[in-house]
Amino acid sequence: MTPETKTPLTATLLGILDDGWAGLSDTARQRLATADVVIGAGRTLDLVRPHLATGAEILDMDGKLGQVAGWILDARAQGKSAVALATGDPLCHGIASWLTGKLGRDGFAIIPAVSTLQLAFARFKTAWQDVKISTCHSADAGEWFAGATPEHGLYKLMRAIALHPRVALFTGPENTPDRLARALITAGYGEDVKLSVACHLLLDDEIIHTGLTPAEAAHMTFPQPNVVLVERTPDAAQPSFGLEDLEYIQRSPEKGLITKQEARALSLAKLRIKPDALVWDIGAGSGSVGLECARLAPHGHVWAIEKNEGDAANARANAERFRIGNYTLNEGKAPALLDTWPDPDAVFIGGSGGELGELISLILTRLKPGGRLVMNFVTLENLATATAALNASAAAWDVVQLQASRSQPILDMHRLAAQNPVWVVTAAKA
Repeated sequence: MTPETKTPLTATLLGILDDGWAGLSDTARQRLATADVVIGAGRTLDLVRPHLATGAEILDMDGKLGQVAGWILDARAQGKSAVALATGDPLCHGIASWLTGKLGRDGFAIIPAVSTLQLAFARFKTAWQDVKISTCHSADAGEWFAGATPEHGLYKLMRAIALHPRVALFTGPENTPDRLARALITAGYGEDVKLSVACHLLLDDEIIHTGLTPAEAAHMTFPQPNVVLVERTPDAAQPSFGLEDLEYIQRSPEKGLITKQEARALSLAKLRIKPDALVWDIGAGSGSVGLECARLAPHGHVWAIEKNEGDAANARANAERFRIGNYTLNEGKAPALLDTWPDPDAVFIGGSGGELGELISLILTRLKPGGRLVMNFVTLENLATATAALNASAAAWDVVQLQASRSQPILDMHRLAAQNPVWVVTAAKA
């Protein structure tokens, strides 16, 4: 079989940094100097304009990114060579992936420059093979706030920081390093987090900051463009679930609404939380179940609702205490607000406020296929209401009666003290 002859590439995606022509390889210079069509952002085009061929067509893509693929195709149809300029390595949070989707993998060649991240880490004098790469170089995200949902523009970045001790990121004109620093403070980070910022890399006014605390960075101004490294002390090893009841802030003087550890462990097992699950916690109480769901779903999110003002305050305090960032608590009585939440993968009901039958019907309608509803009851009446509502909806269900006893000291010995029986009801949606 004769090898397939490929049409010579006439388009090149070329990486360039702020040192412009001086930083390009001989091959990159030759491609650029002989190109019939040169595409790039205005500030990038200015770096190479004196070195372009006489008569070369120059196309500024500022505000016109969607037209770049069409410009390259037009040049190809006319038998012209085209070079599109991108910052650093266009395969690292650059336009290469998007352009590949438009032109195909054989539609152009890629000549990368040193990535901006590589250069920044060289300035920071620290290795970067173990970093998580993220970005907030996007539309104005606004300031971060406790309980922010996945729709917030900083959400993915804040989750990356929560899950990885070292995160490198690209910022933007609005989502600046000082805004990030304020977000870290809001999320409960303090001296255990340090920020390093590289500004105006390769320019005469290059500025490098290392080891800034969030409190220091929150009030500083950082020239654009810049790259940020967030380093934090890894959290002490904590279980995804199974915290002791007394580790949670609860209503006092009487210990208030909390799903006890034994029932909590069984309920979490029945919920079968996946890492990216969207979870509802109805009747959050002190937040124990919902917060442990959030730990089990580090790439997902938990929406919780609690009608009691004191318990809601405790749940928020527990979220802050355990630094749970993928958790949103609403104060109110279900089913209010549920219509504003996304369809769930799993739902836990710890309290219903007298609307149990209506809630079950609503949840089974909203639950995603394969989703699970788990409910805890301590009264016969609520158990009867729940099973009747499940039967009315033709849902498959099962119930476990959990009876646990805990040891208590008596003189120099121990006895077992029985807890109230709990019925754990589970329904699965086909």
